[in-house]
Amino acid sequence: MQNSTLRRAATLHPSLIPEPFNAIMEQYGFDAVCTIADYFGGATVYIPCKRTIFRNCLEREAVKELDGTNYLTLMRKYGFSERHLRRLLNKID
Repeated sequence: MQNSTLRRAATLHPSLIPEPFNAIMEQYGFDAVCTIADYFGGATVYIPCKRTIFRNCLEREAVKELDGTNYLTLMRKYGFSERHLRRLLNKID
């Protein structure tokens, strides 16, 4: 089916587009929904929260800044517990 037909139907009946695609369409547009459908269509996709996606990056940055005396500062900055920071430090030793 051509996107022009889909676009017309979606424009005429936006309330019939299921969640979360109606929210994606409102925020990013019709083309974004089509791109997602073309790429992931038919698959079950789990999208974790941002913190989970970028956790390894955060851990790497925390380890770079960790000097053994700044646990409290890094706990606040990165949202990790002291125990988690100590585990990260032990991994690199």
